[in-house]
Amino acid sequence: MKLKLKKATLIKRYKRFLADIILEDGSETTLHVANTGAMSGCATQNDNVWYSTSDNPKRKYPFSWELTQTQQDHFICVNTLRANQLAEQAILNGTITELQGFDELKREVKYGEENSRIDILLNSSLDKNSSQKQHTKTYIEVKSVTLLEGQQGYFPDSVTTRGQKHLRELINIAKNGDRAVLLFAVLHTGINSVKAAKHIDAKYAELIQQALESGVEVLVYKAEITPENIILNERINFK
Repeated sequence: MKLKLKKATLIKRYKRFLADIILEDGSETTLHVANTGAMSGCATQNDNVWYSTSDNPKRKYPFSWELTQTQQDHFICVNTLRANQLAEQAILNGTITELQGFDELKREVKYGEENSRIDILLNSSLDKNSSQKQHTKTYIEVKSVTLLEGQQGYFPDSVTTRGQKHLRELINIAKNGDRAVLLFAVLHTGINSVKAAKHIDAKYAELIQQALESGVEVLVYKAEITPENIILNERINFK
């Protein structure tokens, strides 16, 4: 994913969707933050902020926070909308080898027992001549991972009832015979493995264990991030 970004300095994030920054000319302005999470470790005062610009005249805030460059020189993609885009790109270009052999890819498809939308649905035709078990549908829930504590990456960074719901949906999908995948998109260059954040959301950690026991697959892919480009290209461990 090619980027065209400008650099600024973070003053503070507030009201979840807003942050104040200092531009390179010394002036201050407010930008939009496309992230509903706690953004722990991603929004420290004086971090470098890399932002995109929209020419949509209807937008109150034309600047969007895309990347944080921390004082430890880690790059973090804080725009959570990018996770699904990067996952789709990595599936289509063959990087995620575990998610190949499909005939059709759809986004944001309604499914499940709790009125959900799956991030990515892969449809494939059934090969009746194959001796291996075939799935005609693969349901993929994508989660953005940006929390680094010590040397360990964690998800989630706050209690997520929505994420808990998604895990229950995936468990039901797996039990009903379709393929269910939880795909962690690691958008922090300092993270080299991911764990369920039991110390933050014990229920989510419990549901992940139930999901694994029910046949839900967990895949973790890390992004290479620069102010010019982001690409999901390295499989790392889920512990």
